[in-house]
Amino acid sequence: MSHRAPKAVSVQDATRQAPTLARLIERASQSSQLLKSVESVIPEALRTAIQAGPLEAGQWCLIVNNSATAAKLKHLLPTVQAALLAAGAPVSAIRLKVLSAPSLSR
Repeated sequence: MSHRAPKAVSVQDATRQAPTLARLIERASQSSQLLKSVESVIPEALRTAIQAGPLEAGQWCLIVNNSATAAKLKHLLPTVQAALLAAGAPVSAIRLKVLSAPSLSR
């Protein structure tokens, strides 16, 4: 009785075989493109602290590294929303999610 390792599958083949995975990758790509489309209205110093989050039913989530970034970005949301509208993006609302700090408990 021999045990074979499973055959490696490329990402492209995996997405063709799994429609759910293909939709997930498409949504992640769309969200990343949205973030790129509004980078010009976000100060350069904040850009590295912001990640594209999920886009669901017209509500886009931006994930930020800390509450200070969230506070600064909150003031920019009308400008970000206007840039999205100008680009024809399907976003009706933006919410911010602050990443949780890792627990230091032992």
